[in-house]
Amino acid sequence: MDEEAQLKKKMKWTIGIIAFIIFQVVQALFFVLVIMKFKSPKFRVGEFDIQSLTVGTQASPSFDMTFTAPIRIKNTNWGPFKYGASTVNFTYGGVQVGQAIIPKSKVNFKSTKKIDAHVTMNSANLPSDSTLGSELSSGVITLNSQGELKGKVTVMFMFKKNKTSQMNCTMAINTATKAVQSLTCK
Repeated sequence: MDEEAQLKKKMKWTIGIIAFIIFQVVQALFFVLVIMKFKSPKFRVGEFDIQSLTVGTQASPSFDMTFTAPIRIKNTNWGPFKYGASTVNFTYGGVQVGQAIIPKSKVNFKSTKKIDAHVTMNSANLPSDSTLGSELSSGVITLNSQGELKGKVTVMFMFKKNKTSQMNCTMAINTATKAVQSLTCK
């Protein structure tokens, strides 16, 4: 009977050690597959109110616009995202008409950084053969915003990975109401 009791005790210990090892493997898999997954943060411009908008005519097409662009950087990682200074270029027909400066900063883990960038746009750089005249007669100006944000995501204070976020948004500005009619980001 003594040997049988020792055998049962050894079996209990063996089962306990195997259960502990399986638990540790499951924890390690969860950590590697969920926590250590590095993703590029989302970099977008949000809906905004136009502070001033002056437009020309179809014969003499031009526009001047001022607004505060709400730039949002959403970090979905389990570590902070530190990025360098960057710019967001606002274009019409591929020609730059305005620019917003993004200062160097950091976005904490699982959070969104909000930056309000002052933007002044004008059509002085546009070529004379642009389609601005026809868009002004329709009452809607289509603009694009593009930017790139380069930085590092740090997880567990030791694992670092370089990540780049791209912004590519298209917005339609209604010249009659002086408001953003639509805004889509890819």
